[in-house]
Amino acid sequence: MADPNSTSSITAKLRVVICIGDIHGYFAKLQNLWSNLQTVINPEDFGSALIIFLGDYCDRGPDTKKVIDFLIDLPLAYPNQKHVFLCGNHDLAFAAFLGVLPEPGNGVSFKEGWKEYEQNEEREGWYKGLGYENMYLQGRRWAGTIKVRFNAAKGTEYKGSIYDAGPTFESYGVPHGSADLMQVVPDEHKKFLADMVWVHEEENVCIENEGGVKPCKLIAVHAGLEKGKNVEEQLKLLKAKDTRVPKVEALSGRKNVWDIPKELTEKPTIVVSGHHGKLHIEGLRLIIDEGGGLENNPVAAIVLPSMKLVRDTDKFTE
Repeated sequence: MADPNSTSSITAKLRVVICIGDIHGYFAKLQNLWSNLQTVINPEDFGSALIIFLGDYCDRGPDTKKVIDFLIDLPLAYPNQKHVFLCGNHDLAFAAFLGVLPEPGNGVSFKEGWKEYEQNEEREGWYKGLGYENMYLQGRRWAGTIKVRFNAAKGTEYKGSIYDAGPTFESYGVPHGSADLMQVVPDEHKKFLADMVWVHEEENVCIENEGGVKPCKLIAVHAGLEKGKNVEEQLKLLKAKDTRVPKVEALSGRKNVWDIPKELTEKPTIVVSGHHGKLHIEGLRLIIDEGGGLENNPVAAIVLPSMKLVRDTDKFTE
């Protein structure tokens, strides 16, 4: 009789977990990646997989509307899978412009969040059209018109705004910065954006390494968790979608969210993110954003427990 605690038994008991990096409006890449995942994963395992999308579905690429249609249809097309749709910083800004974010509460206005960053308003050309008067800061930045045309950090031209939101507007048939977007985005898309989670926790996710198969806790969050801040408090605010903060570091931070907070190293914890425009796998810290929203880069996914990387550009032979 097999040892129920053996590596093979542990693996058999746990479903496959697939973490998919930032898509950024590239529908053809998403289709190819999905097809490749179906090719390399056992059909039964794929059909019952936990699939975590790491956020940033919109902007930069040409087909945000088609990407969101695809994601909305997944639960019906694959009823035995579990789908988690994390909110990325681009998605948060899109949702903010459409007015589907939760209010900060306690009489606090979104407008109060502008003050901290108002020195950037002119350069970033914040949105001043219909509905801007009490709009969450990132919605104004998202639909604004950036004055500087060239993004020196990326070596590309800005596409409308600091967020490169122009292609998202165009995918819905309206010009960048148009208030008409609020009317033409379908209600099911608004619901999708409103329902996105800011963090997801999952127990007993296995990961394979040189020591065998290790069961871990998994925390998925778009950019990462801040170092030097209490993790439980961070998780509480993320689960509550606390919009009192005009810039959510766990969704938009960089160096401050790169590493796993020390307090999570006491119990094996995988922290998986997208956002950073890099593929970085170090121990239990997984950053899966090989695409970075750039046209010539692949969209990648990582499959657990095998740690196999799958890209939209992979070519598989029969």
